[in-house]
Amino acid sequence: MTFDIAAVRSRFPALADGYAYLDGAAGTQVPTCVIDAIASAYRLGIGNVGGPFPASARSMTILADARQAVADLVGGEASGVVFGPNSTTLIYRFAHALSATWREGDEVVVSRLDHDANVRPWVQAAERAGAVVRWAEVDVDTGELPVDQYDALLTDRTRLVAVTAASNILGTRPDVAAITAKAHAAGALTFVDGVHSTPHDLPDVRALGADFFVTSAYKWAGPHLGALVADPALLETLHPEKLLPSPDRVPERFETGTSPFADLAGVTAAVEHLAGLALPLPSLSRRDRLRVSMEAVGAHEQALFEVLLGGLGGLPDVTLHGKPARRTAIAYFRVAGHSPAAVAEHLAMNGVNVWHGHSYAWELTGALGIRDTGGAVRAGLAHYNDREDVDRFLAAVADLTG
Repeated sequence: MTFDIAAVRSRFPALADGYAYLDGAAGTQVPTCVIDAIASAYRLGIGNVGGPFPASARSMTILADARQAVADLVGGEASGVVFGPNSTTLIYRFAHALSATWREGDEVVVSRLDHDANVRPWVQAAERAGAVVRWAEVDVDTGELPVDQYDALLTDRTRLVAVTAASNILGTRPDVAAITAKAHAAGALTFVDGVHSTPHDLPDVRALGADFFVTSAYKWAGPHLGALVADPALLETLHPEKLLPSPDRVPERFETGTSPFADLAGVTAAVEHLAGLALPLPSLSRRDRLRVSMEAVGAHEQALFEVLLGGLGGLPDVTLHGKPARRTAIAYFRVAGHSPAAVAEHLAMNGVNVWHGHSYAWELTGALGIRDTGGAVRAGLAHYNDREDVDRFLAAVADLTG
């Protein structure tokens, strides 16, 4: 299993500007193959689906290919892939559809580890239905989401358990499979946010026990689109609000308006990009190629992250938040005497892109006690980052320490 970082970086034209892009948790850069796929779709001509002409047929093929590509990426079925403009919009859409069957006194379980996109839609839906919201708490010292607490949170009135596969600020990878097993034993559905985890750890929706799983292509080198994956039979039981003439079949009944066909061509190209990051293995299925590639990505990112985390930990005046046992390659930190905004600005002036603030981890930053004082600085690794990026980042942070 090989991973040629120089070859990988050469595929990303944006990296030519010389900056260290450590902002991938908010959105990655895209490789040339994705740019070309989007441009080619426009160049060849596309039309709405259902027409008797070649441009319409091309759009139908693009859409079918994108569904299959996402299914291969997460271990689902193509007929259970729903596309939307982003994961937040998709979660709101499904919160409306699912909560239509909730009754007063029903319960939903959310966690303070999650991005607010997998919290607020469920809280608001519960309020409309008269359902009760129960909270899974985070160990603020470690950043872990203890599984045992779900025994007390789940009852026979629990209708849904929402949980993230990885924290977008601490990187925590909770034991999702154990949580969903408890939820299913209680008769509840599970909704897993895979937006932050997918670029770093190849998902398997069945192994995770995810009835619903969301991911965002722009977090794994694709265009700005979201996708939800579920069992087609489960989707058949849901009836969202839709236009009367629009298709009522699954999965189309959940997709409002005309699909962004050119961007969907980019989705397929992005999945192929991920599948080809390790040694070429053309005889394998795309799912197996993805497995080999993402194992190589994980090893590359974690090796770099050891350097980054060790470097930060050795600097005076730096406070790192969270120390989970299993985590993605992301650090959330503060520098004494400097606001997170000032740290991010200093890093930008030194050619390093990072984000600062709460990063929509609203409940988690509140539990950490830093939401109202600027949050912290978030630096994360993507598969195109190299040692030079990490060294430049550490040098720039060191400039600010005592």
